[in-house]
Amino acid sequence: MSARQQSTPELLPEPDRPTHRTGPTLRTDRPTPRTDHLTRRLLQLYGGLALYGFSSALLVRSGLGLEPWNVLHQGLAELTGLSMGVVLTLVGAAVLLLWIPLRQRPGLGTVSNVLVIGAAMDATLTVLPDAHGPAPRVTLLVAGIVLNGAATGLYLAARFGPGPRDGLMTGLNRRTGLSVRLVRTTLEVAVVATGFVLGGTVGVGTVLYALAIGPLAQMFLRMFAVPPASAGSTVVAAGRSGPAILRP
Repeated sequence: MSARQQSTPELLPEPDRPTHRTGPTLRTDRPTPRTDHLTRRLLQLYGGLALYGFSSALLVRSGLGLEPWNVLHQGLAELTGLSMGVVLTLVGAAVLLLWIPLRQRPGLGTVSNVLVIGAAMDATLTVLPDAHGPAPRVTLLVAGIVLNGAATGLYLAARFGPGPRDGLMTGLNRRTGLSVRLVRTTLEVAVVATGFVLGGTVGVGTVLYALAIGPLAQMFLRMFAVPPASAGSTVVAAGRSGPAILRP
């Protein structure tokens, strides 16, 4: 081959170029486990709070006695002419203000507790008449206590923060050094006595509720427990964890 002869350049294959689809693209996006976990917790929170208001209305219509704080709410409703749900909401907001000097930090569940339970109670009382006769009244009482325990387990297991009254008790426990049981008993005796004087209903249902709500709530807490989210998941306004005192 002559030195001047030019060699034919080697042709290299062109790099692959992406092909463009002309048809529709099918999306296979699915909810992530983190999204599913948060969705379940939110459903439990708001479902539990709504059920709490509904179950409390059953106890009201039974006429056989209310849970301690609702004795106060009913008495204030009799005094002011406001509905029980509105009174419950206003009292919850007032109790929440007491968190400030106690340095309690509310979560999403705390604020939702104030807003949802009273609305659900009033909505139920609007459509549910008073019960007449022993059998209907006892049925409403038992159903109200059991459903109240289920509601407590639902919203507490969601772990979005305690209710305003729970936070008041745990805050006083931390600030005073007194036991949770003593703080709880003192507050509940005070609200029951005040509510009774104002016209709230105290009866056999009040005693049965006090005896049954603890075991029922613990059972439903285990039943509705939400497994921990996978690593890296985001907690939305969970609030500061503390003992579950089982009050709205």
